[in-house]
Amino acid sequence: MRICYTNQLLHYLFVVATIVPLSLGDLNSDKQALLNFAAAVPHGLKINWNPATPICSSWVGITCSTDGAHVVAVRLPGVGLVGPLPENTLGKMDAVRILSLRSNRLSGNLPSDITSLPSLQYLFLQHNNLSGPIPSSFSNKLSVLDLSHNSFIGKIPVTIQNLTQLTSLSLQNNLLSGPIPNITLPRLRRLNLSHNNFNGSIPLSLQKFPNSSFAGNSFLCGLPLNPCSPVLPLPPSPPAPSPSIPQEKSSKKKLKLWAIIAIATGGAVLVFLLALIVVLCFLKRKRGDGRGVVKGKSSSGGRSEKPREEFSSEVQEHEKNKLVFFESCSYNFDLEDLLRASAEVLGKGSFGTAYKAILEESTTVVVKRLKEVIVGKKDFEQQMEIIGRVRQHLNVVPLRAYYYSKDEKLMVYGYFSSGSLSMLLHGSRTSGRTPL
Repeated sequence: MRICYTNQLLHYLFVVATIVPLSLGDLNSDKQALLNFAAAVPHGLKINWNPATPICSSWVGITCSTDGAHVVAVRLPGVGLVGPLPENTLGKMDAVRILSLRSNRLSGNLPSDITSLPSLQYLFLQHNNLSGPIPSSFSNKLSVLDLSHNSFIGKIPVTIQNLTQLTSLSLQNNLLSGPIPNITLPRLRRLNLSHNNFNGSIPLSLQKFPNSSFAGNSFLCGLPLNPCSPVLPLPPSPPAPSPSIPQEKSSKKKLKLWAIIAIATGGAVLVFLLALIVVLCFLKRKRGDGRGVVKGKSSSGGRSEKPREEFSSEVQEHEKNKLVFFESCSYNFDLEDLLRASAEVLGKGSFGTAYKAILEESTTVVVKRLKEVIVGKKDFEQQMEIIGRVRQHLNVVPLRAYYYSKDEKLMVYGYFSSGSLSMLLHGSRTSGRTPL
C-alpha cells in the first residue's frame, strides 16, 4: 500500500515538474514575440513594455489567461503604430483570442500568420492603411473580422465561406473588386461591403442584408439595390443596299452624317451627366463622412447588436479619443470604445447616472455621466486630479480616467461586482448582508 502511494506521489510530482516549465515557456515565448513586435514597429505613444516587469499585470494592452500561462488578448488601438506588420512576431502567439490594432498607421500587406492564429476569435484592424490582397487563410474560430477603412485590393477570398463561427464581417471603404462570392454563413448577423468596387449581382444568400451593406459600389446590382438589367439580344443586321441607284446612295450618306452628329451630341451629353453625378456623389459622401457619431440600433443578433444605452451620444467627432487616464491605470481604450459598448444603468443620482459598460474587448468599467454640471475645463481637471489622488484608499473605488467637453463630462471607474454603497448601508433581500 505504501509503495503504491509513493508511486502515485512520484507520478504527480513528475507531471507538475513537466507542466510548469512548459507553461512558463509558453508565456516567455509570448513575451519575446511582443518585444520583437515593439522593436520592429515604431509607435508614437509610449507603451511601457519593460522586460523586467510582469507581462500579465503591468504591460499596457496585454491580458493573460486566468492561470497566467498565455497571453490571450493584445489591445493597442490608437497608439501610433507606424509601418508594416512584421511576420513571426504576433503571428507566433497561438493562444491569442483578441487582437486589436485599429486606428493606427499600419501599412503594407497583412501577414497570413496573424489571420490564421489558431485561437483567434476577434480581429480589429480597421482605420489603418493596410494594402494588398486579403489573406486566404483564417482561424476557424474567428467570430468578428473588421478590415474596414484600409486599402485592400482584389477579390474577397472564397475561404471566407469556411468561417462557420463568423458573426460580423466589415470590409467597407477599401479597394476590393470583382463579384461578391456566394457566402452562406449561418451565424453572420452583420455585413458591410459598402464603398468598394464590386460588380455583378448580389448573391441570393446575402440579399437579406440592408441597402447600406452594399452602398457605394457603382457596378453592383440586385436586391436590396436596383435590379440588374436584362441582357437583350442584338437586332438583326439590315440587308446591304443595292448599288444600282445613285440617288438612294446619296441619301443614305446624308442619313449617316446626321446619325453620326446625333450620336456624338448624345454621347457628349451623357458623359457630362455622368461626370455631374460622380461629382455630386463625391460631395455627398464627403459631407457624410464629416458627420458625428451614429447611434447603434438594438437588435437580437450578434455581439455588436446587444441592447444598450448611448450614455455619451452628444460627443462630437473631433472630440473623440481624449480620455485622460491616470498613470497607474492599465486600461487601454478610447472614447469610441465607450460609445460602442453595451451599457446597463446601475443607478441615478443628483449629479448624473452611473452605467456599467462592457467594451467589445471584454473589459468592464463603470461610467458616471455628469449632468447639470457647469464648470470650466481647468477647474474640472483639477477636481479630477484631487479625486484621483485618493485612489489608494481601502474604501474608495479608484478613478481610472475622465473626459471633458462642453456638453459631456464622464468619470470612468473600475467595476466591482460586490454591490453598492446603498446595499452596504441598508442591506438587500438577496445579499443576506447585515446593514451597517
